[in-house]
Amino acid sequence: MVRSAITWSTTAFLILIWLPLLAIRRLLDRDPVHYRTGYLFRGLGKALTKANPSWKLHITGETIDDPRRPYVVVSNHQSLADIPLISNLPWEMKWMGKKELFRIPIVGWMMSLAGDIPVDRKNARSGAQALIQAQRYLERNCSVMMFPEGTRTLDGRVRAFNDGAFHLAIRAKAAVLPLVIEGSFDCIPKNSWKFGKPSDVQLKVLPPIETAHLTMNDLGSLRDQARRAIMKQVAEWRGVSIERVDGTVPLDKL
Repeated sequence: MVRSAITWSTTAFLILIWLPLLAIRRLLDRDPVHYRTGYLFRGLGKALTKANPSWKLHITGETIDDPRRPYVVVSNHQSLADIPLISNLPWEMKWMGKKELFRIPIVGWMMSLAGDIPVDRKNARSGAQALIQAQRYLERNCSVMMFPEGTRTLDGRVRAFNDGAFHLAIRAKAAVLPLVIEGSFDCIPKNSWKFGKPSDVQLKVLPPIETAHLTMNDLGSLRDQARRAIMKQVAEWRGVSIERVDGTVPLDKL
């Protein structure tokens, strides 16, 4: 309890000092996608990771040589901790998130300053507008980050993927870059203010999947290819079969 209270106090302090820095950076940022502003905001995630004594992050996998090559980045989603943890990757990408997050004082303001993309998951028109905005970022050489499961996993397994990220990738002819995160499920338990037990978190960048030759007829296979690659890595880390981490397989069938 004491450790959690200290960590939350440190988190609040970092957020408060980051807001004016981000506002100043945005005023000076002439890039149409506000790349440096967004990258400064991700720096908050790095600071929060370092400030939390319970989190030990290990990043492996592909090296991205050109940070301005645009990718549609997709990842499995285990907990709220995924956001600051993934922000440790050394390039900027605009995050697509539910509109409610943008209404949170200070944090929501910073998301807007960084150019992140709000979406109302209950409104199909909002989803379409968000994808249009995401494509504009890609066209201006800035990656976009999405959780295709739509929400956090309830049991640590990988849920079904939505089509949106893969529709965007094919339409924009942007490669899909899968990420795999493992070990963050208990970092911030649902419905609790206490941080979980100390965790070693694995974050791996998988090889990109090119889309230049694909059409919308390939959407399903692209989605399934990315999801299977993510599940395969999670299963390998856990030492189980892919079926054991597939959230679409009923538990009584395992």
